[in-house]
Amino acid sequence: MTNEPKSYMTYEEYLANIRQGIVTKDGHCPVTPLLLMLQGRWKSQLMYELCIYDTVRFGQLKKDLPGITNTMLTKALRELEEDGLISREQFNEIPPHVEYSLTQMGRDLLPVFYAIMNWGFQYEDRLYARPD
Repeated sequence: MTNEPKSYMTYEEYLANIRQGIVTKDGHCPVTPLLLMLQGRWKSQLMYELCIYDTVRFGQLKKDLPGITNTMLTKALRELEEDGLISREQFNEIPPHVEYSLTQMGRDLLPVFYAIMNWGFQYEDRLYARPD
């Protein structure tokens, strides 16, 4: 048995059908929920960080995302957990700590982040060009 995500159409079918609009069997846009889940300044960056680590603590995420406040980090982590993309495990030890990791739903986004990474490398010169 394979862990490959289910494919609903080939890329060629997608290109042929995109102009007609692609919707789920209930008539919903299949892209909108993810865009809403990753909406905001920090969520996509947090998801990328969670792709790097198997499990990670709050302090490491705070260190890896300079500029994020404790409040914003907590809020984004809670929302990603509510959306089912990450899991939170609390350890009631001395000192207590919490670890975060991707759920299966979150791990299923790895091919999406892979495609985004390739796009970033393809357009790297344009994206990081400094105006004279």
